Amino acid sequence: MPLNNRLEQLQRVVVTADQMSQVEARLFAAGMPVPALMEKVAGRVAARIQELYPNAEQTTVGVLVGPGHNGGDALVVARELHLNGYGVQLYCPFEHLKELTACHARYAQSLAIATVPQVEDLQSSTLLVDGLFGVGLTRSLSPTLAATVDQINSWGIPILSIDLPSGLHTDTGAALGTAIRATRTLCLGLWKRAFLQDQALEYIGEAELLDFDLPLVDVQAVMLSVAVQRITQQMAIAALPLPRPAATHKYREGHLLLVCGSRQYMGAALLSALAARSSGVGMLSVAVPESLRSLLIAQVPDALVLGCPETPDGAIARLPDGVDLETYQAIACGPGLTPAAIAVVKQVLKAPCPLVLDADGLNSLASLGTVPTLHQRSAPTILTPHPGEFRRLFPTLNGQPITDLMGDRIEVVQIAAQACGAIVLLKGARVAIAAPKANQPEVSASTVFLNPHSTAALARGGSGDVLTGLLGGLLAQAASRQTPPELVTATATWWHSQAGIFAAQARSELGVDASTLVQHLIPALRWASTEGGKE
Repeated sequence: MPLNNRLEQLQRVVVTADQMSQVEARLFAAGMPVPALMEKVAGRVAARIQELYPNAEQTTVGVLVGPGHNGGDALVVARELHLNGYGVQLYCPFEHLKELTACHARYAQSLAIATVPQVEDLQSSTLLVDGLFGVGLTRSLSPTLAATVDQINSWGIPILSIDLPSGLHTDTGAALGTAIRATRTLCLGLWKRAFLQDQALEYIGEAELLDFDLPLVDVQAVMLSVAVQRITQQMAIAALPLPRPAATHKYREGHLLLVCGSRQYMGAALLSALAARSSGVGMLSVAVPESLRSLLIAQVPDALVLGCPETPDGAIARLPDGVDLETYQAIACGPGLTPAAIAVVKQVLKAPCPLVLDADGLNSLASLGTVPTLHQRSAPTILTPHPGEFRRLFPTLNGQPITDLMGDRIEVVQIAAQACGAIVLLKGARVAIAAPKANQPEVSASTVFLNPHSTAALARGGSGDVLTGLLGGLLAQAASRQTPPELVTATATWWHSQAGIFAAQARSELGVDASTLVQHLIPALRWASTEGGKE
């Protein structure tokens, strides 16, 4: 298997602490000596540090040494940096070390690598290497160690964590009392779930995967079905409706119906429509209140704009007479509707095509109490809630209040998708998308796609409207290509975030309003596919 293909597959895998332990156990059972693996992994960490800080004479490194194998990794890193001319000091606040870690500590002492008695002695370091705890920590740090960690965090010195910042739960990303706030984290071998959890991001810093040649066969043996996957650039681009057949025409490239807007929220309809147009969908119909029809025609002249009967406050009362929902390959409903449009939401729920519900489409769904019946629809349903909408849709899951579950976004979105039979896209800094097992009966759990890159620039009103239009357009085009709807949802999420990242690079995080985001959708796609984007 070509190296780049192996690395691409490994980049997609997201593991729990237990799964990582199982993969390593297979290596050791096959004959890989534990000391040899530690040397290999820590050697690559040391090499990466030397790439990041190439001037050894001007770099002093303080190394925080833990009692287990993470501490052993840190000691090997310290040794290699010392032998390459870096000034290194060790700090180990533990009396008892694992045998292999203790061996490396003795050897470091024989090399006259300095060990300092107080953590304050590291305050003049150029860089701190965090090797206190790695994968598998499940209990809070002791009060003494927690105070030490808080003290280190207050210094403002760059910190590089080995595998995971000390004090973070590997799976949920929660700080166990407190945790190291790393500037950069080198995740070893396979991505751990914490890296894709919103609550861990303030601790992880810049994250990168450090490959140490894990055999793909061992990973696949543990991950019999990869239920949790990172969305990679290669995966997302491969799912786009490109290239188009040479003899195609507009009716083969999908027909999307957008149901959106009200007199109160005119802009939401326009943003969704412009984003849908950018998706490349062959035909676009936009259903809006009659009072908005002329505005939409002026701004999106290539769309078929359907003026709908209105409620007294300017919301869509129902779809126009004669609209046949069977003529569309996808429907996206919700942006700017207001709760007064609940009747039109009931209409589109009966449609025989894939349906995206967002914003007040979701709030209407929650009011109708029909979330548990979505599995009865003949076509896929995609729900795109932010956390507040999610709580309204799913006040309880598995008999537990949703507030008790939200600490682990990956688990909660899996449970929700299975409970309602719909694809659920939970918005956040790391979007989590779950598809129910019914879509993939061969897997043991609901499949989850996690978007690894985004930007705070997307924390703007209207950003979600752009995603809804983009997703709806891609979903309509996917009908003729038989692309799984969960993969289409992942691709739209990736494209949306890449546009935000690209726009923020050009205009700063403060300069990416929703209109600007729409304008950057196509340039961002070209940038990501030709210049690499962010992976």
